Amino acid sequence: MSDITFKSVSEIRQGLASKEFSSVEITKAYLDRIEQHKDLNAFVSLSAEDALADAKLADRKIASGEAYSLTGVPIALKDLMLSKNQKASACSNIISNFISPYDSTVVVKLKEAGAVIVGKTNMDEFAMGSSNENSAFGPVKNPWNKECVPGGSSGGSAAAVSARLVPLALGTDTGGSIRQPASLSGIVGIRPTYGRVSRFGIIAYASSLDQVGAFGNSVKDCAEVLEVISGHCLKDSTSMQLEVPEFSSSLDSAIQGLRVGVPKEYFIEGIDPEVKVSIQAALTKLESLGAELVEISLPHTEYALATYYIIAPAEASSNLARYDGVRYGKRAEKASDLLELYMQTRSEGFGDEVKRRIMIGTYVLSTGYYDAYYLHAQKVRRLVKRDFDLAFDEKCDLIACPTAPTTAFKIGEKVNDPLQMYLNDIFTIPVNLAGLPGMSVPCGLDAKGLPIGLQLIGKPFDESTLFRVGHHFEQATEWHKQLPPLS
Repeated sequence: MSDITFKSVSEIRQGLASKEFSSVEITKAYLDRIEQHKDLNAFVSLSAEDALADAKLADRKIASGEAYSLTGVPIALKDLMLSKNQKASACSNIISNFISPYDSTVVVKLKEAGAVIVGKTNMDEFAMGSSNENSAFGPVKNPWNKECVPGGSSGGSAAAVSARLVPLALGTDTGGSIRQPASLSGIVGIRPTYGRVSRFGIIAYASSLDQVGAFGNSVKDCAEVLEVISGHCLKDSTSMQLEVPEFSSSLDSAIQGLRVGVPKEYFIEGIDPEVKVSIQAALTKLESLGAELVEISLPHTEYALATYYIIAPAEASSNLARYDGVRYGKRAEKASDLLELYMQTRSEGFGDEVKRRIMIGTYVLSTGYYDAYYLHAQKVRRLVKRDFDLAFDEKCDLIACPTAPTTAFKIGEKVNDPLQMYLNDIFTIPVNLAGLPGMSVPCGLDAKGLPIGLQLIGKPFDESTLFRVGHHFEQATEWHKQLPPLS
């Protein structure tokens, strides 16, 4: 039982079925490990009693032959996913005591599948950040080096899976917030196509960019959880009416002859040399497995970062207008009139990065600037998407490139330089602008022992190809088996 928390989802399922251990036992083991490594600050709340009750129910279902793929398997949720009677604060002081009256769609699906939800993970406030340093509950520490960030905004989920505090966790990805922390934390992270997973019950940042996805220690684990949470939802108008493939059943299908596009714009000046070497080695490995490497061009990549930081803040300024101190959440106590109530509540409740993005968003949507900034950014977004469309139509079946330009950086190193922080998402943001699926898989370690991630980008709703290629890469390498230096 000493290594019970180091098992894959498949191994957990087999152990539960064979009665090697119970769901209650493995849930307790993970809760104990969370307590053991609470210094990582990966969790902001735990629901131990509910989790153990759900684990007991899972054990009964397993015993009666009613188990599903995730029955009895512990999982964590990013702290912007609503679950009934549980806190969901988006790691912001403005709604730090909000208790959800209902379940988000992804939580409904997880519960139907029998998963055991153990708690909520730390994150950048309202998912705005690339390092998890913008949380009202303090920064998350990277399990590979506690002086470093785990990436963001889903840093708590990434650190929790990397440190084996849970076998699975959900996150959201608006500009790279699953893939970038997956890369920096040495695990697998999948951001599915926009519309594949319902956003109902997810506290919004930028509605045309947000997408729920998953973290796991293997491609197969991520494929299995994505099968569960995907599907059409009547409560989300952006949710697509498409059949959900059995992602995990086609992992072993051959990849010979697949054309892998390598975008020349993604090997830019400034990329860490060790990252570049690892990515090139990963591409060579894919070629040895039968894939064909094809150089492609995505010429509007250079405009993606600026485009994102107009569109995302604009949508954020609209979404976050609901936090006014009147209906729910924090309320300023000494305001003399309504306008002062608004100003004081938001000044006290929002952190610096959130305020920065609200101001940018309000500015680009204001009279006289809307056409020059927001409308123009939407036109460039279309050009970014067209680059991908042309590449997939004419040259390749999927794209491979770096997930992040560097490995994990020190806590506090970039927090006072927003531009340097934003540049961490330079390789992930174009995927969100185009609404495509993207996945990061471990592909190396730098000289300091910090993880490096390979990003795979697919055609719309073709997550199956990403899982297939990622799985074959895993089977031919050992990077996903590397563990952070924790006991």
